[in-house]
Amino acid sequence: MPGVKDNDTGVPTYWGASGRALQMLVTVVATTDFLLFGYDQGVMSGIISAPAFITAFPEVEGDSTYEGFVVAIYAAGCFLGACFILTFGDHLGRRKSIFLGATVMILGVIIQISTVPISGGATAQFIVGRCLTGVGNGINTSTIPTYQAECCKAKSRGKLICIEGGNVAMGTLIAYWIDYGCLYGPDDFTWRFPIAFQCVFAIIVIIMMTSLPESPRWLLSKGHREDAATVLAGLNGLTRDDPDVQLQLAVITDAIHASGGSQGSTPFSALLTSGKSQHFRRLILGASSQMMQQLSGCNAVIYYFPILFQNSIGTGHNLALLLGGVNMVVYSLFATTSWFCVERIGRRKLFLIGTVGQCLSMVIVFAALIPGGEENAKGAAVGLFTYIAFFGATWLPLPWLYPAEINPLKTRAKANATSTISNWLWNFFIVMITPVMLSGIGWGTYLFFAIMNASFLPIIYFFYPETAGRSLEEIDLIFAKGYVEKTSYVRAANELPHLTEAEIDARAREYGFSDSDEEAGQLKEAKHGEKQEDIAFHGNAQFA
Repeated sequence: MPGVKDNDTGVPTYWGASGRALQMLVTVVATTDFLLFGYDQGVMSGIISAPAFITAFPEVEGDSTYEGFVVAIYAAGCFLGACFILTFGDHLGRRKSIFLGATVMILGVIIQISTVPISGGATAQFIVGRCLTGVGNGINTSTIPTYQAECCKAKSRGKLICIEGGNVAMGTLIAYWIDYGCLYGPDDFTWRFPIAFQCVFAIIVIIMMTSLPESPRWLLSKGHREDAATVLAGLNGLTRDDPDVQLQLAVITDAIHASGGSQGSTPFSALLTSGKSQHFRRLILGASSQMMQQLSGCNAVIYYFPILFQNSIGTGHNLALLLGGVNMVVYSLFATTSWFCVERIGRRKLFLIGTVGQCLSMVIVFAALIPGGEENAKGAAVGLFTYIAFFGATWLPLPWLYPAEINPLKTRAKANATSTISNWLWNFFIVMITPVMLSGIGWGTYLFFAIMNASFLPIIYFFYPETAGRSLEEIDLIFAKGYVEKTSYVRAANELPHLTEAEIDARAREYGFSDSDEEAGQLKEAKHGEKQEDIAFHGNAQFA
């Protein structure tokens, strides 16, 4: 395997690291990629209304539809990238997909910054480059959460993926302040440098991935048992023949066979099934969380914050960009709170808290803007600040975490890609219509988003089961319990006690799941024969 070296004790290392240090390197590359995601989301906010950009690309001046298209074409590219992973992700694997995504993003950036305004086709070239950058980001945002989940411990799953989501805010913060700083440079520098700077993150991702391991679950699904043993040994800081490593191999292999996912071949039709596994319901839960994230109005605020201040509140471009930078500081600070709350408070409560906060914030904004006037404009500014605080703490990371854990092993890769497709479709829709709404109905734009947020409350309350503190196998049992006992899945989650591994096996038999293959029998013997006080991973609960 590329990048692997055994140390003096026979433990495989990547970048000279194994065990917890190696897991941290996986987290670093994942968070860097989401920094890039956030940066690319935020970079156009300070550029699209800058005088230098309008001079270079005069088509966007005074045309809210064209302005929305230039920004939203990025989301269309992300949608295409997610579709690519839905189709080819299982074939390529996590590592090659991340390589490809970062490389495509760099290519898109080069096309954008090599544009020669003002000339025929300059705007078209810029749009093509921005779309291609989106394709690369769509590939990576569909892959990174799955890669991270397959290489981390169960107890860290929620926190680590929330850290990824939080880094979207950090990336957006960096983009806003770079936009603001470049405002004082030459005209070309004002928009070329902020766009070019995202290559720094992409290059870091590419370099790090040259010597990081492939997902052990993907390797086993393709029949590469020896390579998977090497990766598991490295992630655990153990030798390949250690009993714990061999037991983990058996657990993952058993999970692959039990899910019908041998050789990683999961047809799309598997996403549409119900029964005890409830594949379709779980797909809808994950995809709807991404849809609601966009319909809440988040990217109307993130992409267009300076324009919102200029058009709705009446500030100048410089002050609007400065306030946007301050707002992103608030965004980033509150995004870190989810790292500490997601396991203690739970996903469901955070969803509900965030929805109420976002709804009331949008109410403040539209109510303050109805009469007009400076004091009312200040009230609208407060509403935008409180909105981004609630969003950063709740709805920013949760839709990236929930699909990664709510979907079962067999459909997780394709279901995650489908959820990401949902995110980018609705992202494109919202980013495209926001300038048109602002110019057409003004304060009614914020009323629309307030109503959207209010409509999410009954959906979350009645349909979203709690998953905090659950292994992925327990989440499977929640849906089996709801189906067998004909009760709501929210109630099933509340009633199902936290189970030990042996209790999970017993409940699985009770609900009609069976391990019929030979590997399962070997696994049960191994479980009884080995005394384990701290196995680093728990099979299907982590490597899926």
